[in-house]
Amino acid sequence: MQAFTTLTALSAPLPMINVDTDIIIPKQFLKTVKRTGLGVSAFYNIRYDDEGRPREDFILNDPKYTGAQILVTGENFGCGSSREHAPWALLDMGFRCIIAPSFADIFYNNSFKNGILPIKLPQEYVDALMEDAKNAHDMTIDLHNQKIRSANIEYSFDIDPFRKKCLLEGLDDIGLTMEKAALIEDFEAKDQQKRPWV
Repeated sequence: MQAFTTLTALSAPLPMINVDTDIIIPKQFLKTVKRTGLGVSAFYNIRYDDEGRPREDFILNDPKYTGAQILVTGENFGCGSSREHAPWALLDMGFRCIIAPSFADIFYNNSFKNGILPIKLPQEYVDALMEDAKNAHDMTIDLHNQKIRSANIEYSFDIDPFRKKCLLEGLDDIGLTMEKAALIEDFEAKDQQKRPWV
């Protein structure tokens, strides 16, 4: 997993509430077990028309947000089913950080496990950052110091220390397990001596 330390990048607004995982990545795209290639299908039903052409009225289709890595959105983002494909699609679309007043629990947890930093902020802070995002401003997310900077705004954010460590060091569940590789190998060697028939 790619480490997340400090990110300075273009921000994009998605002024919607209750964006569920079926909006983020519709069910017809859940056939893959690969984490890549889903970005083009993210937000498919609101991003494209019936002919598969980009909708002009979908805000993320505006060329000024091309290359955005920070998404500012509304409350209860990622609600609905527990599909891990949702953070996969957002990451493949280029987003490394999502800022919202609240997230669905499973989506929130899955984001950390896939290298995306979800930041919860009070609504008034999100509203201010949303205005900056609408103007296609760059933002800086400093995970080490837990700060967001945009234009003339600076906010602090909270994060669980363990999740912060995992993001800073680029550790997913497999990476965390591999940190214990020496202990695992030692246990296996001792267990082999005790139970050679296994």
